[in-house]
This record gives sequence, C-alpha cells and structure tokens, in this order.
Amino acid sequence: MFLLTDNKAGAPSTVQPAELKHAAALPWPAGVAPLMLAPMQGLTNRALRGYFIEQVRPDVVFTEFMRVNAAAAVKRLSKVDLQEIAAAEEGVPLVVQLVGHGREALVSAARAAQEAGAAHINLNMGCPYGRMTSGLTGGGMLRRPADLAEIIPPLREAVSGTFSVKLRAGYDEPDLVLALLPLFERAGVDFIVIHPRTVVQEYNGAADHAVTARVVRATRLPVIANGDIRTVADGERVMRETGAAGLMLGRGAIADPLLFQRLRVVVPALPGLTERREELGRYLRAMQARYAGLFCGDMQVMGKLKAIIAHMDDPELTKTLKELRRAKTLRAFETVIEQLDAGKGGSLP
Repeated sequence: MFLLTDNKAGAPSTVQPAELKHAAALPWPAGVAPLMLAPMQGLTNRALRGYFIEQVRPDVVFTEFMRVNAAAAVKRLSKVDLQEIAAAEEGVPLVVQLVGHGREALVSAARAAQEAGAAHINLNMGCPYGRMTSGLTGGGMLRRPADLAEIIPPLREAVSGTFSVKLRAGYDEPDLVLALLPLFERAGVDFIVIHPRTVVQEYNGAADHAVTARVVRATRLPVIANGDIRTVADGERVMRETGAAGLMLGRGAIADPLLFQRLRVVVPALPGLTERREELGRYLRAMQARYAGLFCGDMQVMGKLKAIIAHMDDPELTKTLKELRRAKTLRAFETVIEQLDAGKGGSLP
C-alpha cells in the first residue's frame, strides 16, 4: 500500500452528516492508498484473482461483472455468479460488481448478492461494450444520466455494506461525471472509481487524468484512479497530479502482476530482461495450472492464457510473445514457456 497523505484539504463538499447514514467501513485500511485489481471481463476470474492474491496481494479485488437478469422474477444472478460471491478471498476484500438495468432488478440483485455473502457491492457504469439489448447497462447508463436519480439512492439503501460506482467520465462528454457527484454524495455512495475516457472512446486515445483531478477536487468521496497505469512512473504521476485516494490496476497489472510490488517499492521498478523472462515463465505456468482446474480442455486453457498475453507488449520479448500467440496447441504453448526456462526467449532479430 502507498502511504496516503491528505491531498484533498480544502476541497469543496456537499456531503452533510445525514447523508452519511449508510457509510460503511471501506474495504481498505484508513490512512493508506489502496492498490486494487480491476474487474476485467473474461480475465479476473477466481483463478487469476487467486494468483494475484498469492503473489502480490492487492489491497482490494473485484469480481468480473455479474449480469443482472432484468427479465427473471426471482433469480437475478446466475448460479455460477452466486458461487463466486464472498466478503473476501484469502483475507483480501472482494467487491462484487453488478452490471444491469432497471431499479427493481438491480436492487433485487444487490440483495441476492448480500445473501450469498457479499460485503461490498459495485455498480458498473463504465463498460463500453453492451452485453444486453433490453436496456442501457454499463457505460450505456450514462446516456440517460437523469435516470440515475431513480436508481442510485434505492440501490444504496438496499446495500448494508459498502456501495461504490465504477464509471467513465461520461458517455460522449468527458465532464458528465462532475454533474453526477452531488447525486452520489446525497445517496451515500462510499467511493468512486473513475476511468477518465468516455464510453464512445472505448479504449482509444489516452486516459485523461486531468478529469480525475477535477473529480477529486470536487468531492470528498474517495476517488480511485483507473486507466493507463502500466508502470511505476504512470502510477506515481497519477497519484501526484490527481490526489486520488488510490489506484486501480487493470491491463498494466495483467501484463505485469509485479506492478503492485513495483509501486510498493518491494521489487525493482525497471526489471532487466532476465527477470522479465523468468517472471513471464512463472506467471504462465502458474496460470496454466490454475486454469486447468477451472476450465475444461486444452483449448479453453490455452484461450485463457492467450487472453493474458494479449495485454503484453514488451519489445525485448517480441519473439516469445509472437510465438505464444501463434501456438496452435497447448503443447506448443508449453514448448515456448520451456524455452523461457532455458533462457532462450527474446526479441525478434
């Protein structure tokens, strides 16, 4: 964890004591800036979360988003999702992220998640890819911000633990988030995770953390910065320039799990080629073993491994990464990892 200084002294706030009646203990200790593992659909399943917890112990982890079934009368969350729910994993707080639409469906799903053991609930208002067509979900919710006044307060009322939102800066207007802060404060949202791109940008362009800084200055709610934090320099810059309460690491951490420890100054910020090669081999072997216990068949396991390396871009390991992506069988994939063990992985000529 980072030590947390008071970066928000003198910041304006509209929060009144009565509006804090739902405030719950945050899923990280007071006085530190948490490093969180981002929710990433198709990636941050319990196998990968388990690896990160074992190796680098994020301060907070999130589930992949859990789809809320607005059409179901009772079963708002799938049986598979309900089995993923807990208050913590190996002592690390677990935040359950919901994606869906409709006040009744979301409130019902939040209650079901809590009955299954959730202590921390997060609403996804940032995913740029629509997964349901019967209503606006994820980042699509920002297309009709007026509707959020009918959703956020009752959803917060239904959650006995912490309730947070993860959102983009806006749908197509990057300052929308500023207009939503009074609603979040009045409703008693516990913290905000901001990815400072618009929904229509998807992952194009750069995350504009000047937006994050404006959000931090405009609210006393803890603001977690997310987006384009791939190196120690990125993390330090974002913390310094925004005054955020902490960082959420996504694609950068998937590419380099030790980014958590690099930010904590536990391991070198700029590792050499040999260290990166050895870490890549350890990472992929460990995830192969974990995926074998969770997924069926070599092709599913290899598909999940390739989803990890899709986020890697190391110029000195170009040849190795290219060979891993081209592997047609799990055995061929393993052969490339064995070459890493032998010290043969490296860049293209």
